[in-house]
Amino acid sequence: MPIYEYFCTSCEKRFEELVLEKKPAVVHCPACGTNEVNRLISSFATTSPRANSLAEMSGESSGHACGCGHCTCGHG
Repeated sequence: MPIYEYFCTSCEKRFEELVLEKKPAVVHCPACGTNEVNRLISSFATTSPRANSLAEMSGESSGHACGCGHCTCGHG
C-alpha cells in the first residue's frame, strides 16, 4: 500500500495519503477539503545490508558514527 504525496492547488498545503486501492479514489485535501490536488513525485530512501552505521555510509572506518576525533563530541 503506497503512500503518495500531494499538493493542494487551493490552499497550497502538502500532505500524504495512504492509498488502499490500485486505482485511488478522488483525494481531498485534509486542510481545506477540495479535490484540486496534484500528486507529487517523492524521493525515497533505500538501505544496504552492508551499510549498518553512519560511519560505514560516510566512509569512516573508526566504528563510531561521530567520526571519532573529527568532531567536537568528545570521543577524540
